[in-house]
Amino acid sequence: MTAQDDPGRALGEIRPYTTRNPRSLSDRKQPGANQHDLGSFNEVTIIETIRQAGTISRTEISEQTGLTQQSVSRILRVLLERGLLIEGAQERTERLGKPRTPVRLRAEAAHAAGVLVDPELISVVLTDLDGQVLERRSVPLTDEVAPDALVEIIAGCVEDVVAASGISPGTFLGVGVAAPGPITVDGQLLDLPLSQVWRNVPLKALLAERLECPVVLEKDGAAAAVGERWIGRTERAGDFVYLYFGTGMGSGLVLNGETYRGASANAGEFGQLCAIRLGRVDDAGRPQLVRECNPPVALLEIAHELGYSGKARTYREMCAEVAAGDPAATGAAQQIADVIALGAVALIDLLDLPLLVIGGPAFEPELQEIVVTTIDRAVNTLPTAHQARHVSVQRSLVKVEAGAIGAASTIFHASFAPSVRRTRQYALQ
Repeated sequence: MTAQDDPGRALGEIRPYTTRNPRSLSDRKQPGANQHDLGSFNEVTIIETIRQAGTISRTEISEQTGLTQQSVSRILRVLLERGLLIEGAQERTERLGKPRTPVRLRAEAAHAAGVLVDPELISVVLTDLDGQVLERRSVPLTDEVAPDALVEIIAGCVEDVVAASGISPGTFLGVGVAAPGPITVDGQLLDLPLSQVWRNVPLKALLAERLECPVVLEKDGAAAAVGERWIGRTERAGDFVYLYFGTGMGSGLVLNGETYRGASANAGEFGQLCAIRLGRVDDAGRPQLVRECNPPVALLEIAHELGYSGKARTYREMCAEVAAGDPAATGAAQQIADVIALGAVALIDLLDLPLLVIGGPAFEPELQEIVVTTIDRAVNTLPTAHQARHVSVQRSLVKVEAGAIGAASTIFHASFAPSVRRTRQYALQ
């Protein structure tokens, strides 16, 4: 449908793609897709191709998508009319024929807010379609912030960044929220290990009602993986696992271009893998919490157990001691890295992935060399099939605010990324 077909939509206004609903299991034997579904899928396939390339010609889009040049031209005309794309200057090629006119996404055509919910801090960003942060806010929290107050804090920050940015309201797609798990598919916080007050709070529904806009709630590690995929373009176009250093260790999986969320939206419980590898289970066989999987707390505790007697009292201060070469601080960082590396080995053994990305708000620069080196060595020597492949271990491309930027990217991913019968999809209705 073009802008002319929808007189209620202003030129350049972006509307979320809500036609790509997954079919029920009983319906999956039906081949193909109807005309409406096919048109929407072709549109988002072209958008994804342009996003990954940055700038690309019509001929190259046709070659990469398998669509005819006539189909590509028709869809690009619609997307240009709607203001989602912009054309570059014509480029003369060596071959005879029409000049090459590249296209790219128009960054200001769509915006989303991303929220990182942490027991100690709420972080909110407003980003454009390129993942560029236009506005940011943060609010420290106490241990006893009630759910209704939490909703009001988040909503107030979102409204603030949107108003301060001066963006056109028609380009705002919604709010992505990243929170520690476990969560439910419909966006309810469950048995959070670090915040008793927020347990069983239907955060997604409360925010959607308060803000009157689409809201997506995702586990923080999975949201960071979505952001890495979105910002990383071709560098993150393949399969990878994201190890997320936050309030506890988490992981996010990107498989076949889609974030794998699992049946209950709780895929990626990384601490469980570490506990099992270490044999840390209770009498009933349940995995126990592994303190090394909460680096902001464990670094100080382990350093003091190893004889640290300096002045560091916070995580950041202890990270500085690691950089300074204090033996106890360095030993604590190495112990944390060794445990996390065992969990990483389990992931690689299970999923046979070629890339492991590490990032998150607690992945401080002073720890990165120890962590990356330790994990790289482990995943390339310990897995059963280590001789069959090399696993690339890389730092995240999103250097700061990975959780919040990732949360905003879940909105873009839900609106513009192609998806065919994959894991449970986001719903923006």
